[in-house]
Parts: sequence; C-alpha cells; structure tokens
Amino acid sequence: MSVAATPPAVGPFYLRRRSPSTAMSMPRFRMAVRSAAVSVTPLLTKLHNDSATPLPLLCHVADAMAADMRAGLAVDGGSDLKMILSYVDSLPSGNEEGLFYALDLGGTNFRVLRVQLGGKQERVIATEFDQVSIPKELMFGTSEQLFDFIASGLAKFAQKEGNKFHLPTGTKREIGFTFSFPVKQTSIDSGILIKWTKGFSVSGTAGKDVVACLNEAMERRGLDMRVSALVNDAVGTLAGARYWDDDVMVAVILGTGTNACYVERADAIPKLQGQVSSSGRTIINTEWGAFSDGLPLTEFDREMDAASINPGEQIFEKTISGMYLGEIVRRVLVKMAEADALFGESVPEKLSTPFALRTPDICAMQQDISDDLQDVGSILYNVAGVESNLSARKIVVHVCDTIVKRGGRLAGAGIVGILQKMEEDSKGLIFGKRTVVAMDGGLYENYPQYRRYLQEAVTELLGTEISKNVVIEHSKDGSGIGAALLAAANSQYA
Repeated sequence: MSVAATPPAVGPFYLRRRSPSTAMSMPRFRMAVRSAAVSVTPLLTKLHNDSATPLPLLCHVADAMAADMRAGLAVDGGSDLKMILSYVDSLPSGNEEGLFYALDLGGTNFRVLRVQLGGKQERVIATEFDQVSIPKELMFGTSEQLFDFIASGLAKFAQKEGNKFHLPTGTKREIGFTFSFPVKQTSIDSGILIKWTKGFSVSGTAGKDVVACLNEAMERRGLDMRVSALVNDAVGTLAGARYWDDDVMVAVILGTGTNACYVERADAIPKLQGQVSSSGRTIINTEWGAFSDGLPLTEFDREMDAASINPGEQIFEKTISGMYLGEIVRRVLVKMAEADALFGESVPEKLSTPFALRTPDICAMQQDISDDLQDVGSILYNVAGVESNLSARKIVVHVCDTIVKRGGRLAGAGIVGILQKMEEDSKGLIFGKRTVVAMDGGLYENYPQYRRYLQEAVTELLGTEISKNVVIEHSKDGSGIGAALLAAANSQYA
C-alpha cells in the first residue's frame, strides 16, 4: 500500500497545511476581553528563565551525558542510560551483494522492504516497500496472532517479487528485523522482549525471543526466510547512513520518541567481560531518553510527568521529543488562560484536554509569518477551541519558541556528550577529522526552528573550528534500508 497520500512525514509527525476552505470556514475572532500584553509578562518571564539553556548549562548536560554513558558501559544498571549492546560488529561496507529483506515493527503499522545490492560499483540497484496497518485487536491479542499476521503480510510482499530482484542460487532469503520495543539483545539475531510499549499489550511474548516468534510464524506460513539481524531504529539508521558514508559514527532519532546510538570500541566496554567483537567495535544503543541529570525543568514539565504513565522516567525524552513538546505548550497556555485571561474570561474545554495541542500544531504556528498571524489564530480555534487577538497569538508563538528552543538545544548538548565521550577515548579521532551524525525522525525533518536550535547548540559547545568537522545530516528513512544492509553484512553467506 502506498503512503504517498499522507502529508510529508516520518512517523506521525507532519506539518499541518491550511486549506482555503479551512480559512474561510473559521469564524471571525472576537477581541479578548482584556489585553494580554502586560498581564502575562511575569508568567512568560518565569517560563523563559526556567527553560533557559545558557552555555554553562549545556556544558553540564554534555558532561553528564558522557559520564552516564561510561557508568552504563561499566555495568548493567550503572546509570540511567542502559547502554545496550547491539551485537552489530559488522557494519555495511558497500561490498554487499544480493537480495535482502527488512521488516520494521515499531508502532501501529509495520513496513516491509526489499533491496537488491550490487556491491561497490552498483550499490543499491532496486528497492520496493509496502506498509500494513495492524488491526487494533491484534495489539491486545496473543503473540501467535500478531506474528502470524506480520508473517502473512511479509509472505504477500515476497510473492510480488519482480524481475528486478534476484536471489543467488542455493541461498535462502535473509531479513533484517527492526524491532523498536525494549529488548534484551543476546546476539545479532536474537533478543528477549522486556515489555511491550506504544499501546501494545500482547500476551505470551514478554520473556521470549522475538526473532524466534517471527521465525516460527514464517515457518507456519511456509515462508522460506531467515532473520539474520535484529536491530532497533537508531541502529538501523546508523547502518543505513554508514553504507553511503564511512564517516558516520552516531545516529539520532528525533520523532515522536527519541534515541541515539554510536560506534564504540570493544575495549571501552567493561561489561563485555571478555566477549570478543570480531571487528574490535560494536554499536551501542544508549536509550538516552532516560537521561535526566541537570535538565532545566519547569512546573509544566513536572505536572506532565506526574500525569504520565511512567512518572519519573524518560525525562530527557519528555523535554526534547515530538510526543511531548505540544503538550508542554498546552499546559503553559492553560495556566496563562486561567491566571491572566489570555483568551478572555473562560478557558475553553478543548484547551484543557491533555495532548489536544500536538507538536505538528506548534510547528505550523511557528511557520506563520503573516502580519495578523492568521494561521496561528486558525489552529488555536480549530484545535483548542480558542478565540484570540493578535497580542495573544504573539504570546502563543513566543511560548512555542521557548519550549522548542529548549528541546533543540538540549538535544544538541546530548549529541555533543556522545561525541565528547568518543573523543576522550580516541584522542583526536573524532574532533580531528570529519565525523557525521545521522539524524532521522519527523520532528527533526519537519521542524526547521528545532533543527536550527540543535545545530546552534552544537556549534556553541564545540566552537566554530571543531564544529566544522561535525556534520549533522538528515538520513531520511535510513532505518528500513539499514536493517536490510545489516542482514547483508551479517549474512550466513557473507
């Protein structure tokens, strides 16, 4: 099924475009009962101060990230960061040849992809992909039901293999499995599910090897295919970007959620305890969303965290990722509406609904450069039931910018923390040459202000000269092809 009908996006994050019909159907805005320009200033000032990310704070966050990484590498449970071994020792080199598949399960859809690789000369000869929605009942069904459905979709996709794709004689189809749920990885092609997240509550899978679950389902379908690599989306993104550029050392996902991984030397991982990496290096999945040291939190962050399904957890993710930025802004606006009558004498019910204002909404508002901020007014009315005057709209945009600036700059500090840790161990091999950070996710792709704040923080922290060597580039949808490439790099026929 084609995904071209949806607005440009990675995952559920996309930019809202105002249609002429939307603009015309919107009622005329009444002026708020009293001006918000002066009365809201103390709240705005406090928000600005509590969210501030001056250079000394960013330095602390970067240093603390590096320290937490070391503690997590020393022993399991040593820090907030899990620092999970991916068992990816062989990265794509460009020499890979043959037909490989990828399966990406990370939410309410799963994606299947195939790629024909032609080695150094031809690289990627052909690719095809399909996307399948998972019925709601299967998200609460049994493990066998879910994996049978996935294997069925994969089998249908495999049957459509056209003339552009050729399996070498005497070989079995191999697949890279991107599984973006918490897993205790035990080898490159096995991992025990810790727990389902993202709205899934499938019985009979926790504590089991998810690769075995998929292999058994493929056997039941008569599908002759073998999983040769189990990865998460960050690891897949790194592999996909590395295939085209040998200087890629870090990958970061900034979408609905967030994560980061990087290439680590095996001798810098004490908890390996004698396990040998064939290449002397491996990819570490940081699970950096759990980081929390020294973050500038507001009363609105604390309220949101307390009301969440995981209070006290994933604090970094809650300050920098797309799932939460819109909700933080909404909570600020509710306080301003209650305390200072920002939108008149009453607070609309829709504005009081948790997560009614999403990150794509605040992004769209920040793109409005019209004199009367008409798009801002439309979004506030259609999404939050709010009628606003120009003064209120300006304040709303300022609140959006304050929260997004903090998020982007903290994400930049996190990236510098990872690079800093790598530089300290390699003594010049990171900052002394070109080093690429591959970025993926709808938040990074679609929010220009967020991207700019992230880059500015990296440049401030590293200085103009060193930051010239650190290239932060978008690797759109790298995790899908990355899983196929890791299947190739770890093929039983390689």
